[in-house]
Amino acid sequence: MDSAREAFDAPTPAGPHDLLDASTDAAAIVSAAGVVVGWTRGAEALLGRPASEVVGRSAAELVAMDRDPARVAGVAARCRAGMGWSGVISVRPRDGRPVDVDLRVSASFRIGDDECFLLSARRRSEQWTVGQSVLDGFLTRSPVGMAVMDLELRYVWLNDTLERFGGVPREQRLGRRLSDLLPGLQAAAIEGLMGKVLETGVPVTDYEYLGWSWADPHRRHAYSTSFFPLVGDDDSVTGVCYMVQDVTERWNARRLLSLVNEAGTRVGTTLDVMRTAQELADFAVPGFADFVIVDLLEPVLSTEGHGAWLTDAGPAPARPVMRRAGMCSVREGCPEAVARIGDRVDFLPPPHDAGLLIDGEPILIPVLDPSDELWTSEQPERAASIREFGLHSLISVPMRARNTALGLATFVRSLNPVSFRSDDVLLARELVARAALCVDNARRYTREHTAAVTLQRSLLPHALAGGTALELASSYLPADPTDGVGGDWFDVIPLSGARVGLVVGDVVGHGIAAAATMGRLRTAVQTLADMEMPPDELLAHLDDLVLRLSVERTDDTAAHQGATAFLGATCLYAVYDPVTRRCTMARAGHPPPVVVAPDGQVSFPEPPAGPPLGLGGMAFESTEIELAENSLIGLYTDGLVEGADRDIEEGMLRLGELLARSDADLATLCTSAVRQLVPVPQPDDIALLLARTHALGPDHVVSWEVPVDPAAVSDVRARATRQVEAWGLGDLAMTSELIVSELVTNAVRYATPPIRLRLLLDARLTCEVSDASSTAPRLRHARITDEGGRGLFLVAQLAHRWGARYTADGKIIWAEQEIP
Repeated sequence: MDSAREAFDAPTPAGPHDLLDASTDAAAIVSAAGVVVGWTRGAEALLGRPASEVVGRSAAELVAMDRDPARVAGVAARCRAGMGWSGVISVRPRDGRPVDVDLRVSASFRIGDDECFLLSARRRSEQWTVGQSVLDGFLTRSPVGMAVMDLELRYVWLNDTLERFGGVPREQRLGRRLSDLLPGLQAAAIEGLMGKVLETGVPVTDYEYLGWSWADPHRRHAYSTSFFPLVGDDDSVTGVCYMVQDVTERWNARRLLSLVNEAGTRVGTTLDVMRTAQELADFAVPGFADFVIVDLLEPVLSTEGHGAWLTDAGPAPARPVMRRAGMCSVREGCPEAVARIGDRVDFLPPPHDAGLLIDGEPILIPVLDPSDELWTSEQPERAASIREFGLHSLISVPMRARNTALGLATFVRSLNPVSFRSDDVLLARELVARAALCVDNARRYTREHTAAVTLQRSLLPHALAGGTALELASSYLPADPTDGVGGDWFDVIPLSGARVGLVVGDVVGHGIAAAATMGRLRTAVQTLADMEMPPDELLAHLDDLVLRLSVERTDDTAAHQGATAFLGATCLYAVYDPVTRRCTMARAGHPPPVVVAPDGQVSFPEPPAGPPLGLGGMAFESTEIELAENSLIGLYTDGLVEGADRDIEEGMLRLGELLARSDADLATLCTSAVRQLVPVPQPDDIALLLARTHALGPDHVVSWEVPVDPAAVSDVRARATRQVEAWGLGDLAMTSELIVSELVTNAVRYATPPIRLRLLLDARLTCEVSDASSTAPRLRHARITDEGGRGLFLVAQLAHRWGARYTADGKIIWAEQEIP
């Protein structure tokens, strides 16, 4: 007994203190009768009791809990079976204040004739003393996967989100390494980073990688992971924690943009129709599809005329005559094809006719069934090819450009086991749209300047939709034939909450390249505006896009001419809110807007000018102004106010005078101003966009504060229903009640107060729920056995469209309904 006591009294060697290191634990030996027979210095430090006070006395005197003989007997039986026990108990130090400890009891052993147990205890760490609700949040509601690894990079703890990401149950993960469980997830690289974090103590943040998991083994997912060390009380590293997010959607969006930009450099490098079709096929294989065919209408390939089918020229033949213009396959020689380059073909996915080429949408067939009667009866040769080569998924996209049907591009997968999805249709549509534009450019290469003007007008909005917030008029005047069409554009973008976005821009240069760049920028502005970005952030993202386009153009020019080229643009973006009558705007090197008050007073509000797009490295700032109802705001390009006979300041004053002194209708005023300012052809094209503001009155806007109480949902829902009926929209009462119920319930359950519901009656009926949280909800597709998770899915089905936008105080979830 003395030798055992001396062993336990020996100094504890210094060493690392990790989650599995028990070298500093308080330890004691207790006999089967419950008498303390061994006491360590660690135990003395934990309870403040020397060995002389404890050894030989009952261990029960040290426990600050009600006695539970049945539990003690169960623990003893388990330890006698050789398995040991661990748990949490409360002990009584010398000062009498109970202390919670993690207690471990070893399997029983003998000292002489006595049966004994080794007890080791450690004070519960403060960093893990958190409320049950916090732990529940980590385990069930956190969108971020989290795990704790020990010094051997074995799992110690993980939350439910990470379990779902990997598809490996928690009980199979604990105690094992990542490389043992998910070898296809770049486990070696990830464990290397964790080892570096353990070695250096320096965190690693936002490490992105691609991989698969057992949760979805047939698709690659993108993940963003951060690693940071866990540090003990003595500043030693005790483990590593990592957090992971599934960023597949973000990665796919970047991939889409990257592929589209790359396609801009690799497709349409020449003004040759057949070459452009082949470039499209070559570009899409094998990164996107395993087999691609491009079939063009015979008039497109004709050298005698310029015509193809105009989409408004009436009906087309039931089976259009096309020729194979390009094809590519992962298999050498394209054995899947039933026609060669130059052969006449009439392929259309059954049961479609030529109307698909004129006004049809892309066709997605996720799973090809060659035994389908439509294939066997209409396309027997192709059905045989599908069976022979295992073609299993198809996308067909009509090739149209500038109101003209050109042909059909078809993308097929065979060796790639993943079927096409709706996201792939977006990429295919964009690739084909760009290729179609190149084909049409080649077809129109010898045509005069009027064809270029048609191109420019086709890229501008055909109809301006300002809802009830704005009355709109626009005018576009191309440059003279010597300089060619330029890159001026304007747009009106309906936004949520009855707001409207106004944009005007000017691309540097002239000709087809400037017009195509303008189309890219206009598309980018529409996309960014639809993401509810404020004006300054929108211009910052647009600046990044122009920088990338400029690099592409510089590389291409240097390769062909040995020189450099710069692609730049100016832009002004403004957002008008008819409820508050506030207009927020930002500009990138563009002239300021002109504002004519209802009393005829003219002003030029000047938000910080900002650099032109394409310079990079400088920030943009926004300005907010209030517009009285029936104010007139005009956005224009520099060609309207600047010329050889006047400077830009003089032209701006002249424009203000013309807009202030005329009481004509808006369309006449717009046309007249352009005609008087530019009476003769000039070397730069011109764009003028006029908008007369209207306010959304109090009788069209209703809002309520929502208490953070689930019982308040029914009252708010009833109020909203009564308001919708009061507006005479009884047909929308039921759907509005469901939308309000789902959005408000989600906010009460998960969001941060204050919560507010607002209904707006404009061109559409809008329901908005605002709160102080910056976390937007995520649309889920619940399984049949799930009890919840269908709220936003119902909203998406019932509403015309829905989304979220962020504010300075939080966010707004909105849903719009079409008014019958």
